[in-house]
Amino acid sequence: MEEIRVSPDYNWFRSAVPLKRIIVDDDDSKVWSLYDAGPKSIRCPIIFLPPVSGTAEVFFQQVLALSGWGYRVISLQYPVYWDLLEFCDGFRKLLDNLQLDKVHLFGASLGGFLAQKFAEVTHKSPRVHSLILCNSFSDTSIFNQTWTANSFWLMPAFMLKKIVLGNFAKGPVDPKMVDAIDFMVDRLESLNQSELASRLTLNCQNSYVEPHKIKDIAVTIMDVFDQSALSHEAKEEMYKLYPNARRAHLKTGGNFPYLCRSAEVNLYIQIHLRQFHGTRYAAISPEMVSAEELEVQRTNLSNNSESDKES
Repeated sequence: MEEIRVSPDYNWFRSAVPLKRIIVDDDDSKVWSLYDAGPKSIRCPIIFLPPVSGTAEVFFQQVLALSGWGYRVISLQYPVYWDLLEFCDGFRKLLDNLQLDKVHLFGASLGGFLAQKFAEVTHKSPRVHSLILCNSFSDTSIFNQTWTANSFWLMPAFMLKKIVLGNFAKGPVDPKMVDAIDFMVDRLESLNQSELASRLTLNCQNSYVEPHKIKDIAVTIMDVFDQSALSHEAKEEMYKLYPNARRAHLKTGGNFPYLCRSAEVNLYIQIHLRQFHGTRYAAISPEMVSAEELEVQRTNLSNNSESDKES
């Protein structure tokens, strides 16, 4: 199989979707990089948050496919933030800058943890309408690195990359997974020392999600049955935290299913977002949804509100 970086799909993505850079903090060095595709009239898009090693490009297959089906999709890359509350404040300012009241978040690994923390921090004035958590976690203590979290800023880039690469390939991999790992290594190489150190700090500093603050948010948990950096215990903890979440299991896919199993991942994302069709929180252009599907959705919504009144 062709290497991802020279594939026609990736080159089409790079030429068709412009990379935007936005500064929302007083510090000019904090630059958010993002790709924004699909109809700009949509006010509740799906936003993709990458893992420690990822950049905004790692979700290019989701951006291409979902925007082609009429969804508004934003894939972003965070600036350097050393603290979770600082990240949440910066992300809130970014949504304000983009004039987005509420959003759907897809987070991979660290991206999923940050998505949960953002939903938790903004729970009194909700900005997150739903979550898709891919190979993610709810408590940083699973990495047994909380004691080193405050020293990542001191480490040289090569040492930080070595820490991240240690979690990349575990167990058997097929050619598509090898290509995905190669692409992620390439993305990892593009990150500088402070970008990597700050992400590892967020990934490992002592913190956990408080589920009672985000219990009303629709959640899909997406994970793989083969080897990934996430332990079985961490997965079980996620299921316990979100007992009503939809589950999207992939038989294989390793750490980066959105790259090597993109068709399956895209299908699960569509299934998750379909529950919002016909509402003000739809991430898709109404013209792209069939009249029949909208009618079914409206019927379901009215039935749900009637049963809520009765209860």
